[in-house]
Amino acid sequence: MPRPTAAQLLLGSATVVFTTLAMLLLSGATSGTGIALIGTAALALGLLVAVTVPLRTRGRTGNAASGPLTVPVHPATGTGPDVQSTIPAARSAAPRVGEHSLRH
Repeated sequence: MPRPTAAQLLLGSATVVFTTLAMLLLSGATSGTGIALIGTAALALGLLVAVTVPLRTRGRTGNAASGPLTVPVHPATGTGPDVQSTIPAARSAAPRVGEHSLRH
């Protein structure tokens, strides 16, 4: 069984507290059995609310529903962007070979 999320714990607990207070105020129960029945009913309702809270699936982002990733095509040439012009050239290590390292 998966762990409950923060939303499930929050909504379930709030349901138990507010349902218990509302039923105790509305019923006017003063006996021990009446209070126990109200508490049990509130716990059952809180559990039901916590279980029915929809779980968020992992790995979904806001852009996932927009469809697959597309590359814009230039209308005049019918080709995509020049990828090589956007990639920076690698730095050569040759000029730094004689430098002193700060790590010992």
